[in-house]
Amino acid sequence: MLSPSDIPLALPPDDALGVLTGTSPVVREGTLVTLDADAAERLARRWATQPWPAYESDFAAMHFNDGTERTANWMLLVDALNFCFWGELGEPRWSVEWRGQTWDGYYALAAACTRAMDEGIPLADAAFLADLTAEQLAEILRPASGCPPIPLFAERLANACEVGRVLGERYDGQMSRVIEAVNFDAVALALRLARDFSSFADVAEWNEQPVPLLKRAQIYVADIHTAFGGNNWGALRGIERLTAFADYKLPQMLRREGVLVYAPELAELIASYTLIPSGADAEVEIRAATVWSVELLRQALARAGIRQTASAIDYRIWLESQSAPSDGIPYHRTRTIFY
Repeated sequence: MLSPSDIPLALPPDDALGVLTGTSPVVREGTLVTLDADAAERLARRWATQPWPAYESDFAAMHFNDGTERTANWMLLVDALNFCFWGELGEPRWSVEWRGQTWDGYYALAAACTRAMDEGIPLADAAFLADLTAEQLAEILRPASGCPPIPLFAERLANACEVGRVLGERYDGQMSRVIEAVNFDAVALALRLARDFSSFADVAEWNEQPVPLLKRAQIYVADIHTAFGGNNWGALRGIERLTAFADYKLPQMLRREGVLVYAPELAELIASYTLIPSGADAEVEIRAATVWSVELLRQALARAGIRQTASAIDYRIWLESQSAPSDGIPYHRTRTIFY
């Protein structure tokens, strides 16, 4: 395993997004998380012998999509609410019932918001969202019988209202105007979301320096590109310049694969389900190393002749996490609105 100073962190010539540049000092100087480049190579070689999962069919099955500007608004709301689904230890997770099935995690959120559209609740209307009440959101996110409410409910209400308010005040109520304003540039769109919507401004701090991670801003860009099949409002240039969407499931899987290696004191914290505060050194190191793990995987796949974007690799890791066996490697626990 390479020492941090030997890890090949090759920055792109024009990192306008700033995520790889901002996270590289954390990976090089951090003491709690180490990357194993050899493990990344092994994982990439294994993937090279397997089919690549298709995101589009899974996406279409779970998400409202009428092919109009409403889809761009609806997707922004979903990604504004897309964070922190894990429950308290020993208690059931927030889950919802939809189309005869029970869903949890992100799938529950997508199901709940699609269900609301089916029920005639105008989640794609900025004016409705700007004045959304706690009672209305509680009905939209109503849990299945015997399940607790969604965590961080007040924060989700604030985010939903911000989506409606900002769209209404600056963009004629339409997310499509934001996409037009950045000239369909994927990186510029992520940066615009972080600039105009405080709930998307996912920037940590390390040694008094900003560390942009932009998880939900980037995931919106990838989601809207997928929702429209790369056409119309999804015809975004530069999707390949996005990075991984650093959350808590990706590092769990990357650690299982040996790509991420935690210092004993951090491993002990996570094994004991100790809450790690948002912005703590340990949390920033985990997320920064997650971004660079996916970048190392992208480079290793490219050397094997397989061209995949960081977002496609991110989705593969996340998808594998949904069916991974319970093997005593938990994810880190941080209550945050950013993932």
